[in-house]
Amino acid sequence: MKSDDKPGVGSTLQVRDGVPLAPLTTLELGGAARHFVEAADDDAIAEALRWADARGLPVLILGGGSNVVIADRGWDGLCLRIATRGRRFDASDGTATVTAAAGEPWDDVVADAVARRLAGLECLSGIPGLVGATPIQNVGAYGQEVADTVRAVKVLDRASGRVHELPADACGFGYRDSAFKRAPDRHVVLGVTFALRPDGAPTLRYRELAEALAGVARPTLAEVRAAVLALRRKKSMVIVDGDPNRRSVGSFFMNPIVTAAQADGVAARAVALGAIARPDEMPRWPTGDGAVKLSAAWLIERAGIHKGQRHGAAGVSTAHALALVHLGGGSTAELLELAHQVGDAVHAQFGMTLLPEPTMIGCAWGPS
Repeated sequence: MKSDDKPGVGSTLQVRDGVPLAPLTTLELGGAARHFVEAADDDAIAEALRWADARGLPVLILGGGSNVVIADRGWDGLCLRIATRGRRFDASDGTATVTAAAGEPWDDVVADAVARRLAGLECLSGIPGLVGATPIQNVGAYGQEVADTVRAVKVLDRASGRVHELPADACGFGYRDSAFKRAPDRHVVLGVTFALRPDGAPTLRYRELAEALAGVARPTLAEVRAAVLALRRKKSMVIVDGDPNRRSVGSFFMNPIVTAAQADGVAARAVALGAIARPDEMPRWPTGDGAVKLSAAWLIERAGIHKGQRHGAAGVSTAHALALVHLGGGSTAELLELAHQVGDAVHAQFGMTLLPEPTMIGCAWGPS
């Protein structure tokens, strides 16, 4: 249904009302948007933002819906879905870049880069969603993150309406974090340029991936991509029709980043609980700045949460303890209740507070 509050004469903006958002997310949860626009070009994005601003409406930017949890009551404003397309590869002087529109499917870009023998994105294969979300979340997996290769991000400044490029060092990248995530209403990502390595060696710093390729003397980018996809499928981290774990946001919780002393404390508690025999059996990884990254999945399972555990129509994935799934016919409220049960169990056993990785839309998050 078209909105009664129509755009002005001469506008091509198509505003619809009461559009269900659940079918546009990988969780298949959440209510409807009061107003909805699908923008196929940058001009339509700018016009939709002006339309919302003129009416004092909050704006939800939606891409592939793979990293959002939307409240059952939906979104009482404008949902602007990014559907821009296009990517361009350039190579000169031994370097290469790919510039992709925000609405490009992420894995298509990765597959294209690998096919062109351009290194830098191969370990990020199989991640659902669109290009525009990758710098916001600083998407990462299997030893790579987009901060490693982002050269510039094309943005629309919400305050001024100006379109410009931000260099990588202005993006404030951190672990699953960025300046865009910390100030979500400041910029809209329109496109991203990545700097890649022609005929470069693949990244094999992640132990599980290296072990999967242990029998291959010099793995190619294509072989690394295939191995990553196989590992992700094994964990139901690739969306496949018929997979009961397919309705998810991937990893629901971030791996905790703690001090070395805190990590020692968690290991000591794990020994006292009988979860491990010695402190060095707890998985941990130095981050390079004196901090330590712990495994959220390991903590979840040692806190008594098991794969396949259910809470109504929500559950813990049968393939990976870090993924919470919607089993069909459920609600966002059920999913969040389960998430709090998981977080509370980890906190009770190890004193660790798990933080959600997806963006919460209209959902309060805090201690239960």
